[in-house]
Amino acid sequence: MPRKVRQLIADLEKAGFANRGGKGSHRNFVHPKGLRVTISGGGGDDAKHYQERDVRHALHAVKASEV
Repeated sequence: MPRKVRQLIADLEKAGFANRGGKGSHRNFVHPKGLRVTISGGGGDDAKHYQERDVRHALHAVKASEV
């Protein structure tokens, strides 16, 4: 079962990403280290597989750069 968009957003914010806004249902998240992720859809929508992949890669990159 896919996760919800709101869960992806919560994971990004917990890792230090800031919401820089966007157009329509798109939200642009930026990390102080220069990483960027765009999430589209409403908070209650099911996340697409590529959105989950992008968030997973971004969180991994943040964690790897901390070590």
